[in-house]
Amino acid sequence: MNKRAETSVPVLAEIAERWSPRAFDASRMVEKDKLLAVLEAARWAPSSSNEQPWRYIVCDRANDAEGWQRAFDQLTEGNRLWCKDVPVLLVALADTLSGKGGEPHRWGAHDTGAASENLYLEAVRQGLAAHPMGGFDAEGVRKTFAVPERFLPIAMIALGYQGRAEQLDGWRREAEVGARQRRPLHETFFAGQFGMPWKAGA
Repeated sequence: MNKRAETSVPVLAEIAERWSPRAFDASRMVEKDKLLAVLEAARWAPSSSNEQPWRYIVCDRANDAEGWQRAFDQLTEGNRLWCKDVPVLLVALADTLSGKGGEPHRWGAHDTGAASENLYLEAVRQGLAAHPMGGFDAEGVRKTFAVPERFLPIAMIALGYQGRAEQLDGWRREAEVGARQRRPLHETFFAGQFGMPWKAGA
């Protein structure tokens, strides 16, 4: 399903085409070269002082069914309903401490988000779909995957080939086929001070 965003001006094709489906094709695993490409894209994200605070736990059902199941078990019940068809689950983690002196790393979550966005866009280029999720048990992830205390579980990411909306039910199916929406520019971008709408050409 093509749900290309109706942007106010032309943007990079992968940005316009990226969205977060819930219907995944359970019969198609993610090829090794494509998985490598999306991870490599994340590796080259911008990073404050090049500290690269992001880490990812990769759970590929085709090669590690047990690891995939352990990741799946950390999802909320609502996310399990559709993630049962997802071939790859990733856990995105952010280092909360600076590697230089061990002080709090204020930009760790930001840089991890940037790395994840690289991953999502490369997934589009590879013909894949990615869906980030906040609905998971962060403490369960820590215990299950022996995550050091300094790393914060940020998101879980479903990765695979898009399936058919008909395999979903209820509001999930409606969301799958519904129009994409974002706030208008003037409600998100401000000129000089908070709340002052930015306008092109101003």
